[in-house]
Amino acid sequence: MKKLAVILLAIVLTISFSSSVFAGGAPRGVFKKGIITEFNEQAGTILFSPNDAEEEITLTLDKSVKQDEITLGKRVIVSLDTKDHSLVLNVTRMFIDLNIKNMLFILFVGFVGGLVSGFIGSGGAFVLTPGMMSLGVPAAVAVASNMCHKFPKAMVGAYKRLKYGQVDLKLGLIMGVSAIAGVQIGIKVQEYIFNAWGDAGSNLYVSIAFVAILVTVGGYVFRDAMKIAKTGGEEKPSKLALAIQKINIPPMIQLKTANVRISVWFTVPVGFATGLMAATIAVGGFVGVPGMMYVIGASSLVASASELVVAFTMGFAGSIKWAMAGLIDIRLTLLILAASLFGVQLGALGTTYVKEHLIKVVMGSIMLIVAVSRGLAIPKYLADLGLISLQPSTANMLMKASFAVMAAALLIGAFIILKNMIRGMRMEKQGEVKIAAHHIK
Repeated sequence: MKKLAVILLAIVLTISFSSSVFAGGAPRGVFKKGIITEFNEQAGTILFSPNDAEEEITLTLDKSVKQDEITLGKRVIVSLDTKDHSLVLNVTRMFIDLNIKNMLFILFVGFVGGLVSGFIGSGGAFVLTPGMMSLGVPAAVAVASNMCHKFPKAMVGAYKRLKYGQVDLKLGLIMGVSAIAGVQIGIKVQEYIFNAWGDAGSNLYVSIAFVAILVTVGGYVFRDAMKIAKTGGEEKPSKLALAIQKINIPPMIQLKTANVRISVWFTVPVGFATGLMAATIAVGGFVGVPGMMYVIGASSLVASASELVVAFTMGFAGSIKWAMAGLIDIRLTLLILAASLFGVQLGALGTTYVKEHLIKVVMGSIMLIVAVSRGLAIPKYLADLGLISLQPSTANMLMKASFAVMAAALLIGAFIILKNMIRGMRMEKQGEVKIAAHHIK
C-alpha cells in the first residue's frame, strides 16, 4: 500500500508540474486561432479576429494558400511564418460541420472504438483518430479530441475489468507515470509539425506513423496469435520477457496479477513510448499492450486490462495540455464518449468469454486493416504539400477508398468481438444447463 501511495502521489505531482509548465498553451507567434471576417482576393489579404485579442488584424496570404481554404465566419487556425508573423502560410478550418450523417458515423466510430478498447485495452484510438480524419477533421484536432474522451472511458473500462480480476494496478500506475512524460514530448512534436507544415503536414505525419507502426506491431501480434492458435491456444511469455525478468536491477517490483517480478527500469521505456505515441498520433495502446506482453511478460488479458489504467493517467494529463492549446472539439469528444462508454463495457464483458489469444487476433487484424486505410490517404497529403502531382479526381477516389477500408475495419472488429462473445455466452449457458440437468438426475 505504501508503494501504491507513492506512485499515486507521483502521478498527481507530475500532472501538476506539466500543467504549470505548459500553462502558456500553444507557442505564440507561430499559429493563431480565430475567425476570418473579410477576404480581399485582389490584395491577397484577410481581416482576422484572433481568439486572444479584441482587435482585428490584417494578414497577408502566401501564394501557396488556395482560395477555397478561406472560410468566413468559421473558426480556423492560421499558420504564420516564424519570421514574419503577418504572413499566412496555411489556413485550416478547426471544426467540421456536424450533419446527421457525420453524427451517426461519429457515434458508430465511438461505439466500436469503445468496444475495441474494452476488449484489447488499446483505447481504440487507432480506430477513432483515422475515423475522424476520414470526415475531414484536422489531424491535430482529431488527436486532441480523441485524447480528451479517452481518460473517462478508460476509467470505466479499467474499473470494469478490475472487478473481473484482470487489472494489475501497480503495473498500470507505474507505466502511467512515465507515460505522462512521453505525452508532453509527443504533444510538442505534433505542435512543431503543425506549425512548420500546417494541416497537410500534420495529416501526412499521422498517416505515415500509423502505417509504419501498425504494419510492424500489428503484423507481429497477428503472427503471434496465429502461432498460439496452432499450438492449442496456450499463451507463453516471450523469450525477451523471460530474459529481462532475470536481470536484477533495483528497485525490483512484484506484479501479482501479471505474475511477474521485474526491474522497474524496464517498465519506464514502455510507458514513455506509450505516452509519446498517444500524444503524437493519439495512439499509445498498440505500443503499451504489446510492450507489456513481449517486454514485461504479462499475458494479453492482463496487459489489455492494465493498459486502460495507463490510458486514464496519460489521457488526463494530455487533455490538460490540448485544452490549453485550444484544439479540442468538445462536440466530437462528447459524441464519441457517449457511444464508447457503452461499447467499452460490452468489450470488457467480452474478455470473460473468449480465449486470451483471440485478443491478439482482433488487435492484429484491425491494426493491419487500418494501416491500409491510412496508406491510401498518404498520396493526397503529399499532393497537398506539393511533393507530388495528383489529379483531384484521383485524390478524391483515394480518400473514398480510405474511408471505405476504415468502415470495413470497424465492422470486422465489431463482428469478431461480438460473434465470439455471443458464442462464449451460449457455451457457458449450455454448460450451466448440463450441470443443472445432472443435479436433477
